[in-house]
Amino acid sequence: MNQAPHILTIDLAAIAANYRLLQAKSGSAAVGASIKADAYGLGAAAVAPVLEAAGCRDFFVATVDEGMALRAFTRQNIFIFGGMRAGEQAALAEFELMPALNSLADIAAYKGPAAVFFDTGMNRLGLGADETATLIADPALLRGIDVKLFLSQFACSEDAAHPMNLAQCARIEAIRTGLKPHFPHARWSMCNSGGVYHYPQAHYDLVRPGYALYGGNPAPEATNPMHPVVKLEARILQTRDVKAGESIGYSATHVFDAPTRTATICMGYADGFMRSHSGKSHVYWQGQACPVLGRVSMDLVTIGIGHLQNQPQAGDLLEVLGPHQEIDALAATGGTIGYEILTGLGHRYRRLYKD
Repeated sequence: MNQAPHILTIDLAAIAANYRLLQAKSGSAAVGASIKADAYGLGAAAVAPVLEAAGCRDFFVATVDEGMALRAFTRQNIFIFGGMRAGEQAALAEFELMPALNSLADIAAYKGPAAVFFDTGMNRLGLGADETATLIADPALLRGIDVKLFLSQFACSEDAAHPMNLAQCARIEAIRTGLKPHFPHARWSMCNSGGVYHYPQAHYDLVRPGYALYGGNPAPEATNPMHPVVKLEARILQTRDVKAGESIGYSATHVFDAPTRTATICMGYADGFMRSHSGKSHVYWQGQACPVLGRVSMDLVTIGIGHLQNQPQAGDLLEVLGPHQEIDALAATGGTIGYEILTGLGHRYRRLYKD
């Protein structure tokens, strides 16, 4: 087989280990899994069976199409965060998917098993304050719906000091007080990855981490407690010596003030290595940082290697993500978040799954 220009290695055993860490952190609450966006870019077809084997019984995706695709790999509960749209009820029934109902209009239009989503401060989806008050005053509006889950979503759970979190905790607790007597068997869920670590009072019956399962840090104020899941390597296509005064890449944004040696690797923004990494980020050779020089282009990134005593050659693999650079570190230098790094990984990598 030809040498792959770039290799994405996904450690499935680490995902299972992270699931167990989250179980230990969640007390008596069940641990579900957010597996939307193709398991945050890592491949739901490979990830879902591993999580199910580890004990996961509740999966969360964004759309009905994602749920339909996931159903081929698990017989456990699948909830649709994005709710339902006109014409999707037949697919929901056929694939045994449960929508999150986001309004009184959704509730009126649907019969069957479902979740009910409350907006407690994000102002995106879910029943707002007025609709929530109407539902609490008249729980019979849910007649004909087999409510499996009531849920909401933290806006700022990764920031333990943010006042929004406690405000949302108070709102969901008030909703729970109003509805739980009428629906004693329905479960309640509030916590994502950050909520699991910061707000045990909101664990309720079910937590639903995503990012932490895949190695992201759910508590950025501390050392990452999760096992690393992703290793990303890119191969050098060419090395060259450049002279002082020469430039590199599109728009000639980097001009060399001294002679040096560079390497161009097979990776670019089409592969999720974003243009915002231009001139800011690093990749690693044998544990040593190599700066990104000039603009990141669609397929190529050029780095500086002149400072290295042991010079890499064409064909060598450099570490983009791995033990020397975790997801959150690369995200920070690119001015983004690790979620965007993971979900932006393209489909051009050779993917290797480790058990």
